[in-house]
Amino acid sequence: MKRRTVLGLGAAAAVAAFPGHAQQQPRIVSVGSSITEIIYDLGAEKLLVGVDTTSLYPEAARKLPQVGYMRALSAEGVLSLKPTLIIATTAAGPAGALDQLKATGIEIMILPDKYDYDSVVTKIAAIGKVTGKISEADSMIARGREAMKSLSDRLATAKSHPRVLFLLSMSGGAPQAAGRDTAAAGIIKLAGGINAVDGYSGYRPLTPESVIASNADYVLVTRQTVQAMGGRQAILDQPSLNRTPAGKAGKIIEFDTLLLLGFGPRTPEAATELAMALHPDLVRAP
Repeated sequence: MKRRTVLGLGAAAAVAAFPGHAQQQPRIVSVGSSITEIIYDLGAEKLLVGVDTTSLYPEAARKLPQVGYMRALSAEGVLSLKPTLIIATTAAGPAGALDQLKATGIEIMILPDKYDYDSVVTKIAAIGKVTGKISEADSMIARGREAMKSLSDRLATAKSHPRVLFLLSMSGGAPQAAGRDTAAAGIIKLAGGINAVDGYSGYRPLTPESVIASNADYVLVTRQTVQAMGGRQAILDQPSLNRTPAGKAGKIIEFDTLLLLGFGPRTPEAATELAMALHPDLVRAP
């Protein structure tokens, strides 16, 4: 079988590399929660033979065979499911496992994950093509663009752009905060906020001084972090956080992890919900 791999291409280029799927239904392994969610939303879940461990939504995806964490894939585990197509994002790895899979000749589509809505559209369009769900993908994209346009119009009336500190975890008193080039930074921007930490890329522990210097108006966390910390008050009671505007005012926002950071079909919903929380003055859509 001829090896075909698409690395970070736009939708048109990606689907052009896989013309055979219009005639033959693929056996798909999905690597990445957003990829899996798109496949289910398109009604193409019957093509799935396996998913990675981040694919927790919808609930039905949890019943499928798993191939490991998306950044720590097992080539053997993937191959045991006899897929004809692997769809992943640029976050997938490690490189060695991907190289092993490529060497077998299995088709691999790797789609960009740039934490903006355009990358979501690219993923939907490409997956719609290879699964034979083009019209469904077009409809999904149209609904998403309409929702994002509505949000943009409302954000144009916002009176401020609050500073938001996203904390992924707070073990040992050193919270892991989201910097640039993260899903958290991306969703904060879509919601009309300003990421309170921009001195680095990725996630890093913050010193108490850095937390205070963030001057955050809101603290954004996942529900999983709230549970792990023992509740919202336990987060607000952190010595550094209670010296920020957010801590003093008790402004903490919590979200489901995959809804907030997934960058899949529900991103317009997540961005809108976060925007409403950050901008109480905004007029809600009718």
